[in-house]
Parts: sequence; structure tokens; C-alpha cells
Amino acid sequence: MNRRNFLKAAGTATAETLLGSRMYALATAQTSPAAPVAANDHIQLALIGAGIQGQFDTKVAVQVPGVKLVAVADCYDGRLERSKELWGSDIFTTRDYKEILARKDIDAVLIATPDHWHKQAAVDAMNAGKDVYCEKPMIHLYSDGPEMIETARKTNRIIQVGSQRVSSIIYAKAKELLASGAIGQLNMVTARWDRNSSMGAWNYTVPLDASTETCDWPRFQGTAPKIPFNAEHFFQWRKWKAYSSGVAGDLFVHLFSGTHFITGSHGPTRAMATGGLRFWKDGRDVPDVMLGLFDYREGFNLSLRVNFVDGGEESEGLIFTGSEGTMEIAGSTVSVNRVPLQKEPGYTIGTFTDAMQKRILEDYRQKYPVTHPSGGPTAGYEKYVAPAGYSDSYDHFSNFFSTVRTRKPVVEDAVFGFRAAGAALLSNLSMERGEVVKWDPDAMKLV
Repeated sequence: MNRRNFLKAAGTATAETLLGSRMYALATAQTSPAAPVAANDHIQLALIGAGIQGQFDTKVAVQVPGVKLVAVADCYDGRLERSKELWGSDIFTTRDYKEILARKDIDAVLIATPDHWHKQAAVDAMNAGKDVYCEKPMIHLYSDGPEMIETARKTNRIIQVGSQRVSSIIYAKAKELLASGAIGQLNMVTARWDRNSSMGAWNYTVPLDASTETCDWPRFQGTAPKIPFNAEHFFQWRKWKAYSSGVAGDLFVHLFSGTHFITGSHGPTRAMATGGLRFWKDGRDVPDVMLGLFDYREGFNLSLRVNFVDGGEESEGLIFTGSEGTMEIAGSTVSVNRVPLQKEPGYTIGTFTDAMQKRILEDYRQKYPVTHPSGGPTAGYEKYVAPAGYSDSYDHFSNFFSTVRTRKPVVEDAVFGFRAAGAALLSNLSMERGEVVKWDPDAMKLV
């Protein structure tokens, strides 16, 4: 299965036409009956990091035909026990993921550890001959990226980064619309991911049996500074920069991935960010409000925002602003509002004679005929909607496992993942330094 197979005619099934407003249903073959998978063609999958995202990912991954979970590694005994409850008592469980990598019956691993373990787990897995699905952000430190890219090249292993929007039919449609000139020349992208809950702000539940007996604290810490056991650090690790990349690595990276996929850009050249701890002053050392501004050499600016105390419901979305209109992605929809650029002589025309005004207006109509650059309508509103129950996470895993079988290029390789995460982490760097930072998106290096 492949994202391209899910996209059929771009504008199928017109559902509504009213005063220039049109609604379209995006078609997908996702829910079609899957082709049978031979018994010897099953992919044996292992999970490394069975926390919130790891369990969610695995539940989606095993829905793909021909995929079987056979092993799980995690530093908390309770999650190893939970894995057996979810996927069967016969699966192999361990605190040490290297025991998984030593097994010959495992084809691929899903890495959903804290950020500071992504690089080492991925490198170890590829060196052990395993293909890798690595959750975002791909990196925790800038030095992680080149090593992961080089290891994939050297071992000829597949690594796909887990930003599922790269496989979404919604984002694919947005990419098509932008390329068609639907909103004219792009000049700005505005994106946000706001939340207003304790859990949304990473205050995850700590189990009552959390202790050095049930948690492998030394293994969890890895390269992080060594401190005595702290259950909050273990189970709410996103709140500390020793293990996570903060809102930039958790949420900005999704917005960068979507923006880069739709625009085809390699990334920004300059970044500046501000923010701070505005509400969740609970000992964490990463901000709960962050705003970032980024320059792109393609001729547009990107504005990002995360607010963990937004006073309302969780809100995510991107708005692409062009010279002829706007395109917005919200939930399972992408919509275009076309408002052709107004080319008027200017308000000073009223100071001229009637005869001169007439001549100027005729001249302007000849120079600037009111037509849309793509040949479409000059104005109007269009909305494209994904089918009910559509899952881009399923598509992303389906694409990954298809690549494991075919050895064809993945939809989000380590280079794409590094460019997205590298751009996101510019925000942290800008805040730490209190200055604008520069980035070479081609060489993927700080300038």
C-alpha cells in the first residue's frame, strides 16, 4: 500500500455547490479489502519504548496486514506487563533493547523512546540489520543527525521518521493545490498547536508502584546527567531538556514536517524564537509557550506557536497565505479561499480628470486581466474532506512496511527527518542564546 494509491481523482464526488463554494470528498483505498499476505511474508516487529506513543503506534502498526509484534523493550516493568495484556503473553519482553536486536527473527523495530535515546537506539538497530521506524523528533542533539543518516547509508537499512502528515491524503492534496497556483504566490505560513489541559502539558500519570525496583532508572537516564531516581522525570520526561526537545521537538516538528512536505522546501535559513514558562511552573525547564519566526529562501515566512494554556480546546492547524488567497489545513480537511489580488490604480486616481481616470482604468484592465493563474475560478471557496475514520498514522505505517518489503525509498527518510527536527530545534537554540540563529538547510548545519 502506498499513499499515491490512496489518491484517486483530485476532485471526486462534488458534494455541494453554492455561490462559488464547493465541497469535495477525498478518495482513499485505505478501507478496501487488503490483498492476502503469504505466511512467509510477515514482518516481525519489535517495539522499543512502550509508553504512550509507543503503544499507540504499535496498535496502528499491527493493523497493517502481514505485520506481527513479537517483542517489546521498556524500562518500566508495568509497561512490559501491559504489552503482554495487549498483544499476547507469548511476546518477548525485556528492559534491555539490545536483547531484541540480537534476535534473528526480528525484521524491524519501532523506536518510541524519550528523545535522548532516539539516535543510539536507531544506530544500534541498523547496525544489527534491522529496519527502523523512529518517532519524531529524529534528533535530540544536532550531532545525532549526521550519524543516523550515515549509518542508514552504510548499513543499507531503511529508516523512516514518524511524522505521519507526510503520508496524509490531506497534506498530499494541499501540496497539489499549492503547486497548481490555487492561492497564487506563497508568501507566509502560519501554524499553531495549542492545548489547555494538564495531560496535554505532559503531566502524565505516575503509577503508584514507581520505584527503583520497577523502573530501570540507570538505563533510562542513558547520556543524561545523573541524578537520583525521580519518578516525574521518568514518566513525565518531556518536561526536561535532558531527555526531550520541549515543545519544539514535540509539536513544532510536526508543523515543520507538514510545511516542508507541502512546499518542497529543505528548511529555513534564519530563526528567532521567544516564550517561556508562563503557567506550568512545576519544576520543568522547558517552556510552555513558544513562538517562532523563520525565513525561507523560497520567498515565504513561517510563523509557529504553541501555547499550553490557551483557554480553550486543543487546536492545531496551518494557514498558507498567497497572493491570490489562502489555504487552511484543519483536522481532516483542507480548504482554499480564493480572493484574486486586487490590482487597482490607487486612491490618487480621484484627483485626476474624468477623462484621465477613464484612460487609466482601461490601461489597467488590459495589463491585469482578472484571471486565476491556474485557470480556475477567480474567486470562491473549496473544501476537501478526508473519509470518516481516515488515519494518516495507518498510512504512514503502511508506507513503511511496504518499503521494508520492496526496499524502495521511504516517504520520510532520515534526511527529511533531520531537516524537520533540525529546523524545530533552532527555536530552542534561539531562546537559549537570545538571538537570531542561522541554518543551512541543504548542508543541514548551523551557520
